[in-house]
Amino acid sequence: MSLSCIIIDDEPNAVNLLEMLIQQSTPWQLKAKCYNALEALAFLKGNKVDFIFLDINMPNLTGMELAGLLPSQTKIVFTTAYSEYAAESYSFQTIDYLLKPITLKRFLAAMQKIEHYFDKPGHVATEPSAPNQEYFFVKSGKELRKILLDDILYFEGEKEYVRLVTAQEQLLIYRRLKDIEEQLLPPFVRVHNSYIVNTKQLIKIQDNHIFIGDKRIPVSEKFKDGFMAVINKRVF
Repeated sequence: MSLSCIIIDDEPNAVNLLEMLIQQSTPWQLKAKCYNALEALAFLKGNKVDFIFLDINMPNLTGMELAGLLPSQTKIVFTTAYSEYAAESYSFQTIDYLLKPITLKRFLAAMQKIEHYFDKPGHVATEPSAPNQEYFFVKSGKELRKILLDDILYFEGEKEYVRLVTAQEQLLIYRRLKDIEEQLLPPFVRVHNSYIVNTKQLIKIQDNHIFIGDKRIPVSEKFKDGFMAVINKRVF
């Protein structure tokens, strides 16, 4: 798929690695490499791209601060060495969240997610689809179970596996919660080391807890700010 992008990162080595991965693994057009937020703002003012690779930890103006200055429809793939910003990143039009150092395997997974995000019949690249109105398959025993994303209430990490919970059933997935998080987009938000919730299914928030159905889920300090950044966009 032919897409256009730019890289915004103050670390030359990180820029070079990402540029190499794009050139060797994708047909995408890399339109610019910006080494600070002001340079990126100047470029984006006069140029359109389908999405941006945006580093979070930059001097003077961070990636999160820059994202807040960009048009709300700007599609972003965040890159960072720190996982604690993951929840906050999804208060923007975030396609993916890549942890440094970015490996080829993880980049290829991101490439598939990015192209899937833009790939919809009769739909142009600059108007990406809403992938969370879809489904995926979960391996349960010898079966592959089709699960609608909107039906999911929450994911709960339990040591070596993740419990997927809907109103009708619970399934065990033998993967880490972190791996599940990397494949999800809003309305799914990480709220605790052990929980990812579907914000569409929230009933109420009270005393640092989320209520989904009969379940009371804690919101940890680590993820609270990012979670509330998402929620506050829908508070009257």
